[in-house]
Order: sequence, then structure tokens, then C-alpha cells
Amino acid sequence: MQIRSSREANRKSNREPEFQPQVMVENKTSYDGPESQLSIYDTFEQAKRVELKSDQPLFCAMLTGKKVMHTQDTSYDSDFVPHESFVLAPSQSVEIDFPVASLAAPTRCLAIEITTERISQIADNLNAQAEKHSEFGPWQYQQQLLHTHHNAQTQSLLQRMTELYIGDDPDRSYMINLAVSELTVRLLRQQSRDFMMSFCQQQPDHSGLTMVITYINKHLHECIDIDQLCRIACMCRTKFFNQFKLQFGCTPLAFQQQQRLKKAAELIKTGMQITQVSFELGFISSSHFSRIFKRFYGISPKSYQHRHKMMLN
Repeated sequence: MQIRSSREANRKSNREPEFQPQVMVENKTSYDGPESQLSIYDTFEQAKRVELKSDQPLFCAMLTGKKVMHTQDTSYDSDFVPHESFVLAPSQSVEIDFPVASLAAPTRCLAIEITTERISQIADNLNAQAEKHSEFGPWQYQQQLLHTHHNAQTQSLLQRMTELYIGDDPDRSYMINLAVSELTVRLLRQQSRDFMMSFCQQQPDHSGLTMVITYINKHLHECIDIDQLCRIACMCRTKFFNQFKLQFGCTPLAFQQQQRLKKAAELIKTGMQITQVSFELGFISSSHFSRIFKRFYGISPKSYQHRHKMMLN
């Protein structure tokens, strides 16, 4: 285990009267694992434009507080809050603002560094066991920034990984290895899904599966008919389910539910009332919608709405 603490960053010189000194006091605790490292960062003071860079892929998860992430070329600026993931590519640099950090309520972040070689090995295993359709390309790590929310399974995995790295289980290394593999597969699937969704938008009639995705996205508010999807895909029921789950990692019904919830979050951000969002997307009731939303995002629609309003202020 490595422990590093109390560092200062982004300090301005006192000889420059037009700038006020800015100091970030941060505690970093690191735990080594096989081909990986888990670190917990606690930031105790507000700061701006603190650089973060890693020579290996870095998976970050917010635990408490809020960060604002910026790329140096200004192509990306976004809030980073709990129940979200931020993956930094090797040698990519971001600058971070800490707008709400304090001694009483520090901003806390979890970071897991995984070697590129390990990720490539897992991608090769996926290509050997679960080859994707040719139009979607092979399983591979795309060295680009990824910012997404956690689902309940990823949140549970991160909690379990923290316990494994910190603990002294006799099988610690083996268990960490399995957990890192699972996290990497989730990362690869998320990147792959983002690519496939973009491909489906650009070429909706390319294949049976792209036409199915287009159909689902146009009918989020409806109960979808699996037989209708099979006809669109020109596949029998068994083949369709197998192919869909292989490419997207879930069933068509689960996929539609995820897309509905992502659309719901977008509508809530626009200021639409929660009851209306529920009605627009075909949920049984607003209470049912609230339960499903909280299970997916980790917070209720009302809390999500409030958090977004606070971000705008």
C-alpha cells in the first residue's frame, strides 16, 4: 500500500497581484493490486483548474461533492457528481474545479488505474468468445474520454472493489483480478454501446439490428412487441434474443427501459415536470417511474431535478 497526502496544486505566485493564491489541500490514499491501483482522493479546499493526468487508463467515480471537468482544448466542460464515472485515456489531461470542497464536507473521488495491456488482454478474450457484428467493429479500448452514469450493478461493483483493495483477504489478489476484469468489461461495453448507438443514428437501415434500435428509440413510450422486433430484424425469436444480448449486453426490453430512463433524465433537465415526464414516456404511474429511476440513477427524480438546478446556479 502506498500513501501520499497533503499536496498543494494550482498555486499562483504572490508576486502577481492580479491573481489570488489558490491552494488545494488533498489527501490521496493508494492501494496496489495486480496490474492496477485504487486511490481515494479527499479534497478539503475549493480550487480551480487543477490538472489530472495518468499514463494508464484511469477510471474515476465520484463519491461525495462535485467537480467540474475541463479538457485543455475546451472541447469538453461538464459537472461530475456522485453516481457517475469519468474515464481518462492514457496521457490525456483534464483540469478540475472543486467548487464545493471544504474541511467539513470534503469532495471525495475514487480512482482505479488499470494497465493498457490488461485491458487489451480482456478485449482479446471478448473477441474470441463474443465476437460483434462486423459493422460494429471488434472489442477494443478506445483511447478517448468517457463520462457516464453508474447503474446499480456498477455502483455495487465499485463498493466491493474498495473493500477488496483495502482488506487483507487471503485471496485478495485473485478477487481483485476478477473485479478488475468485470469493471473493464463494463467499460468496453459502454464504449461499444456508445459507438453502436452513434452508428445506428447515422445508418439506421444498415442491418436488421440497426433497424430494431431505430424502432425502439422511436417507440420508447409504447410496450414493444418482441415478434414485431423479430420481423424487423429478419430473425427467429431465439436468434434475435441471442444476437441482441451479445451486441448490447441486455434483452430488448431492458434496453428500452434504459433508453426511456436516459430520455427521462434529459427531459427533467429541460424543466419538464416529473409527472409529465412519466406520462410522456409511458410509465404506469409517477410512483412506478420514481422507483425505476432511483434504481437506475441512485437518486429519485425529484433529487435529480434539484441537483441539476443547483448545478445551474
